[in-house]
Amino acid sequence: MLAGCMSPEGDTVGEKRQAVRDMRSETLGKLYRLHPEAKTQVSKAVGYGVFSNVGINLILFSAGNGWGVVRDTRSGRDIYMKMISGGIGLGLGVKDFRGVLIFTSEAALDDFVEGGWDASGQADAAAKSGEKGDAFAGAVDVAPGIKLYQLTEHGLALQATIQGTKFWKDDEMG
Repeated sequence: MLAGCMSPEGDTVGEKRQAVRDMRSETLGKLYRLHPEAKTQVSKAVGYGVFSNVGINLILFSAGNGWGVVRDTRSGRDIYMKMISGGIGLGLGVKDFRGVLIFTSEAALDDFVEGGWDASGQADAAAKSGEKGDAFAGAVDVAPGIKLYQLTEHGLALQATIQGTKFWKDDEMG
């Protein structure tokens, strides 16, 4: 199931890039409606990333993967990326969510794009199906110079995990 989430929909690189850009636009629109202050944070950032992720928590183990794009606002360049995560801790459920990373320093953006590791603890409760239910997670500092907003799209999950996530450049999409 998770392998299908590893790349966006589309048969060609151009179609996949467009799917990522569409997801970014939809996610940012939703973020700005839920957290209007995020629009100012994004506009002042040296860069931002928007990722689509599906995660599964099964009692003691969690795993997830997804894809997205980082915009370097200094150059206007889009960097297409993939991600995978795994962890241990108590949890149960499946969750489809979007993550918006805001880079407030050049070093944080450059390190993320070139290195891409993020190890973090996570405690979360989410219940959402279509337009019903709600999940709230405001911006949190996940590393020096990086803030994260997480928006749950669909799913039901209750978890408290230690999770490691690896982000890397998508060679296929350039």
